[in-house]
Amino acid sequence: MRVHIGTDHAGFALKEYVVEKLKEAGFDVVDHGATVEDGQDDYPTYCIACAEGVAADAGSLGIVLGGSGNGEQVSANKVKGIRAILAWNPSTAKLGREHNNANIVSIGAREHSKEEAWELIHLFLTTPFSEDARHIRRIQLISDYENRSGETTESAK
Repeated sequence: MRVHIGTDHAGFALKEYVVEKLKEAGFDVVDHGATVEDGQDDYPTYCIACAEGVAADAGSLGIVLGGSGNGEQVSANKVKGIRAILAWNPSTAKLGREHNNANIVSIGAREHSKEEAWELIHLFLTTPFSEDARHIRRIQLISDYENRSGETTESAK
């Protein structure tokens, strides 16, 4: 499986660790940066690039890393077709895949040790979508809204 990854300076050291762990586990990694640790870089640049990579690469998944993971998740979710979740424990990592068929996991590098973050990432990457009809229906509702250009939920009724 191909895995796209992006981070800013706050997640840079974790990204370097995760990329090695991904390669050891047999994943094909596409690194969207940052390529150096620069305290003045901007996470949207790398997280949006990662999300665009996932959106254009059917069957791939993505990882965005930052200090808290919040802004990184928000940035990734601005790309059409992306369902990014913020994982902070094993349950949220697993449920993001099982129930939401999330295609990007966001992790706060300042919130977890490298080992804890890797556990969440690995769980996310190896958990399949449940294919349950209720989850498919809910994801379709999200996609339908995303695909309605400029309509509000009231005007779509």
